[in-house]
Amino acid sequence: MGLIILLIVGGVIGWLASIVMRTDGQQGIILNVVVGIVGAFVAGFLLTPFIGGAPITSGAFDIRSLLVSFLGAVVLLAVVNLVRRGVVR
Repeated sequence: MGLIILLIVGGVIGWLASIVMRTDGQQGIILNVVVGIVGAFVAGFLLTPFIGGAPITSGAFDIRSLLVSFLGAVVLLAVVNLVRRGVVR
């Protein structure tokens, strides 16, 4: 059950991050889920120790972990845009 919830929350976070970074038209639902989960995973291990709390990959779904995951997904999309196009939009 936790994996299904992680996929759904990762998909929503990835979708919101793609809207913020204006890449929503280029991505499908699978890439939104991947971006959301990878961004949450990376941000969970890099940012969560500094601000406290737990990453969503461990099953914590509070506002702090969701915001950190969203930030991680936005940064991941910015890095992908920088590598792919040479510009961050």
